[in-house]
Amino acid sequence: MKFLPKLFAATLLLVIGCRDTGSEQAPTPTPLYYAVPDGFPPFFSPDDNPLTKEGVALGRKLFYDPILSGDNTQACADCHRQENAFTDPRAFSIGIDGIAGHRNSMSLINIAWQHRLFWDGRAHGLEDQALFPIKDPIEMHESLPNAVAELQAIPEYTEMFWLAFGTRQVDSTLIAKALAQFERTLNSINSRYDRWRLGLDTLSKSELVGMELFMNNEKGGCAKCHSFGALFSDFLFRNNGKDSIVTDLGRFNISGLPQDIGAVKTPSMRNVEFTAPYMLDGRFSTLEEVLEFYNTGFKLGPNTDPFMFTLQKGRLSEKDKTNIIAFLKALSEPEILTNPAFSKPQ
Repeated sequence: MKFLPKLFAATLLLVIGCRDTGSEQAPTPTPLYYAVPDGFPPFFSPDDNPLTKEGVALGRKLFYDPILSGDNTQACADCHRQENAFTDPRAFSIGIDGIAGHRNSMSLINIAWQHRLFWDGRAHGLEDQALFPIKDPIEMHESLPNAVAELQAIPEYTEMFWLAFGTRQVDSTLIAKALAQFERTLNSINSRYDRWRLGLDTLSKSELVGMELFMNNEKGGCAKCHSFGALFSDFLFRNNGKDSIVTDLGRFNISGLPQDIGAVKTPSMRNVEFTAPYMLDGRFSTLEEVLEFYNTGFKLGPNTDPFMFTLQKGRLSEKDKTNIIAFLKALSEPEILTNPAFSKPQ
């Protein structure tokens, strides 16, 4: 199974453990180790849920299986689609009861390096996040006991849990762990920008100018929040001045802090070319619309992030915006949209 590009010396190492499939002796799962290119943070694999070949396989199957929804019609993959860099092309995803959510689905790419999840950061880590959509009455609308019972009744699944976790007794904690393992493999580290940084590719003049604008806090202002570096976000929570009157309290609902009113998590710019529509509510269909918002459309108020007050409206020309978008597209890795290791298992 291929998870990382052959281009990098960074490779996925398989350490094969001994397994006695003819007895009830607990099998030894096959560890998967990630080594990432220079410039990326160390790969995160928690001690209580280390990445294994069997765990990833189980998580991948669960991710694409509608069995986790209340009426067995909707899978995690229906709102996090591979062809859209594991987000939803709809402004709001539709749950099994035909009810639309109220926030745009966030991309799962490079989520291994993110520790506060959802727009408001209410989940701490992937293991915590994984069960929220299953239980949510607007989304998959399933009870965990029902999901466990259905999986427990399928021999293929109980065998996969045995191989991954050494037990045929399904429980919701192990469901979450398996989903988290698979999602930690959804990594993008081989864009043209990455290859350029390693001296293995080139960027056009427009892309290089766009990169300079992106980095310039007075001109582009992008890197102040989408930190210039491997992940292209600091994943902090900010009110970016979308509205004069805040209609979604965002992080404030979790923290209760006045400075968090309307503040939401800063998404990564990696593969942003593929993740439209944009913003918390999917209000923008194109990157051109997003750039024009940050150029002239933002609104300043008592809860707006202080950095927004430093941006001069109308500072970007049409050419500036074209160059910034050219650079943003250099952060794309089209191969992830079709990588068979991320696709629905056959």
